[in-house]
Amino acid sequence: MSAHAPLFNRAFGAFLFDMDGTVLNSIAAAERIWSAWALRHGVDVETFLPTIHGARAIDTITRLNLPGLDAEEQAAYITAAEINDVEGIVEIPAAAAFLGSLPKDRWAMVTSAPRDLALRRMAAAGIPEPAVMITAEDVKAGKPDPSGYLLAAKKLGVEPTDCLIFEDATVGIQAAEAAGAALMIITTTHQHPVETAHATLASYDAISVKVDADGWLRLRAN
Repeated sequence: MSAHAPLFNRAFGAFLFDMDGTVLNSIAAAERIWSAWALRHGVDVETFLPTIHGARAIDTITRLNLPGLDAEEQAAYITAAEINDVEGIVEIPAAAAFLGSLPKDRWAMVTSAPRDLALRRMAAAGIPEPAVMITAEDVKAGKPDPSGYLLAAKKLGVEPTDCLIFEDATVGIQAAEAAGAALMIITTTHQHPVETAHATLASYDAISVKVDADGWLRLRAN
C-alpha cells in the first residue's frame, strides 16, 4: 500500500466506490464481449480494449464515431451480453468484508454500468448491494464527468469534499478529482505500476475503518 498520511489523519462523511476494478474484477468477461464486438465492427482490438474500462458503453461506442451505427442499440446489445456472461468475475481481495464493515448509510457505489448489469456482477462476486447506487441510467454524462459522484454524495447527505472515493480507472480518477473528493486508487487489476500523487491500495486487507463518536469514518492501516 502507498499510504498517504492525510487520508489517515482526517475523518470522512462517506466512502464512494467505483465497481469494476475497484470492488470486483470483471476484466475477463468485459474483454471477451468487447473483443468480439470490436472484431465484428472492424475495430482494432488491441488499441480499443484499453479504452473501455470505467466508461459507459454508450460513451465508448459514441467515441468511435463509426458510420451507420446506432450507439444506443449497440450499448444495449453489449449490456445484455455482459449480463449473460459473468464467468470469472471475482471480488477484489477482501472488498466484500470491507464494505460489510461500513455503516450502510455511509457508503455508495458509483458505476458506469447499467443497474441490471451492476447487480448481476456484484451478485457474482459476492459484493453486498449498497443502499445507494448510482448507475449509468442516473446521469446524463458519464465519467470523467463528476455527476455520478456528486449525486451519490447528495443522496448520502454529505459534501463531496467530505468523501473518500475509491477508483481504479483513468476516467474515474478524473471524475473523482473533478468532484473535489479525496481519492484512493485500487491497483489490483493494474498490469503496470501506476504513477500518481494519490494513495494506492492493492488489497482491502491493508485497511480498516473506525466510526468516531460523531459518526465520521476514519481509515486505519492494518
